[in-house]
Amino acid sequence: MTGELEGRAETVGRPMEILLVEDSLPAARLTMAAVKKGSFQHRLTWLTDGREALEFLQRTGKFSHAPRPDLVLLDLGLPGVDGRDILGTIRGDDGLAGLPVVVLTASTDEEDRHRSEQLRVEGYVTKPFPFEEFLALLQRLNRFWHEDMILPAGV
Repeated sequence: MTGELEGRAETVGRPMEILLVEDSLPAARLTMAAVKKGSFQHRLTWLTDGREALEFLQRTGKFSHAPRPDLVLLDLGLPGVDGRDILGTIRGDDGLAGLPVVVLTASTDEEDRHRSEQLRVEGYVTKPFPFEEFLALLQRLNRFWHEDMILPAGV
């Protein structure tokens, strides 16, 4: 058990890997500003196309050496592959199913919210989002991620 804790302890200082999948430049800028204001170590990858996002998540094509994200910030209305399909793929893939996802969307369709909640998203934020609320959500997710990095399940 000690070896497992030691291995985890080495990764505690690493930055949180965030994948932002957003095709709108203004929304991406606002999201990146909130992440930056969160004052936690992170590396953010921004993709604007759904097909590229799937390649990144599945580590295929030009993303074969991509880092596994610790958090996905996902727009639903994307070119290529729709964000709804990406979320379904994440939850249907054993290697990605536990990945925390926050939906960022301009959609006010209750069916989108309901389906996202059924697929266990950690947050559903309608754009334009309240900056401080979104920042608080990111900080909460970072705390949970950090605690998970320090204490493995069952310890």
